[in-house]
Amino acid sequence: MKKTFVAIVMMALTAFTASAQDDVQKAAQEAAAAFASAPVQEAKPKKPNYWTNSLTTQINVGQTSLTNWAAGGDNTFTLKGYADGNANWKKDKMFWNNRLQLEFGLLYASSKPLFQKSNDRIYLESKWGHRIHEQLYASANFDFKSQFAKGYDYPTPSAAQVTEWFGTDATLEGLSKKDQTKAWQNARKPKSGLLSPAYTTLALGLDWNPANWVSVSFAPLTGGFTVVTDSQFRKAYGMKLDKAYTDGMDNYEAARTRFKDLTPEAIASLTGEDKTAYDEYVRFGNALSNGSAYKPALFQFGAQLKTDFKVNINDNFKYTSQIVLFTDYLSKKDNGKYNPNIRFNWDNKFDWKLAKYFALTVTTNMIYDTNVFKVKEENGKEVIDAVTGEKVMVKRGLQFAESISFGFTYTIASKSK
Repeated sequence: MKKTFVAIVMMALTAFTASAQDDVQKAAQEAAAAFASAPVQEAKPKKPNYWTNSLTTQINVGQTSLTNWAAGGDNTFTLKGYADGNANWKKDKMFWNNRLQLEFGLLYASSKPLFQKSNDRIYLESKWGHRIHEQLYASANFDFKSQFAKGYDYPTPSAAQVTEWFGTDATLEGLSKKDQTKAWQNARKPKSGLLSPAYTTLALGLDWNPANWVSVSFAPLTGGFTVVTDSQFRKAYGMKLDKAYTDGMDNYEAARTRFKDLTPEAIASLTGEDKTAYDEYVRFGNALSNGSAYKPALFQFGAQLKTDFKVNINDNFKYTSQIVLFTDYLSKKDNGKYNPNIRFNWDNKFDWKLAKYFALTVTTNMIYDTNVFKVKEENGKEVIDAVTGEKVMVKRGLQFAESISFGFTYTIASKSK
């Protein structure tokens, strides 16, 4: 009896297990079928980013204080700000590189008790290129250069100027601090300003990139404007006389010969046509003197050669350099000889990162421009043209600036993916 009962139980368990297996198998088959028939959701590909952006900012502060210092010297304070932003795009055979540099600095020295501009630069560059053969690109390059504020020369106020401004017994050393500052402000000579000058250039040509750290551009089709909005600087930056003044120069020179030596009494007695001729002579002379007789812009068309270097020697030391040479096709012959307008710029920058947020920076700038002039001086006095009454201008020649600074620096960068 017991054996029969065990046998019945075993048979029941076997039947139940078989049925359960069938149910499980059926459920698995149904789940597999449902999974197979479900729509497949493909992962969306990540949108590529063709841009590489960076922004570097730097603030430098310097100060020197001397008290009863036997070796002599000046109490000084310097402040300088710098920003360099890049936004570069590259896809397949094309690239588009953009750069904006802003720089401004001030210097204060106790020997010249007023703030002087030490650095001032606005530079915008945009270059587009399309690869036509391995390392060679057809390119278009636009750039703009100017400065934020007026720049001055600071000659020492002469004794004659001090007595004229502050009385016969006044001396520069004996003036109060406030009056010394006023004397230096009166004696300074303005040399430049916002958009005075400003340079714009559009260059079409070829760009050769043999390595990622160097590029050479040759643009046989380069046009650009030199703009001088402030009339007092126009002659110093090679602006040309307006046609009305060019045509009237002979009459002006004749009128100057006639009127320049007249006494105030003789001038007051002029009437009729003589008075009209004298007034026109004064108006013409003032326009020459204040620069309003000169055009506010000069167009140049020629060829440009530009070389850019950017070398990262290691993570802490970087060197960048740019050389630009431009010559003008539109230059006219001078006394039967071709006298080309030439502009040469060479900018260098060395960055040495001494700590995470501190860096030493050295910059040099070299300029040679045949269209930049200065007033000729002899024995410390400005030379005046005896015929026109204008200040005699001579070419300024080679210009050079150098700056060494240490300060806080911070870089934000993103890479293309």
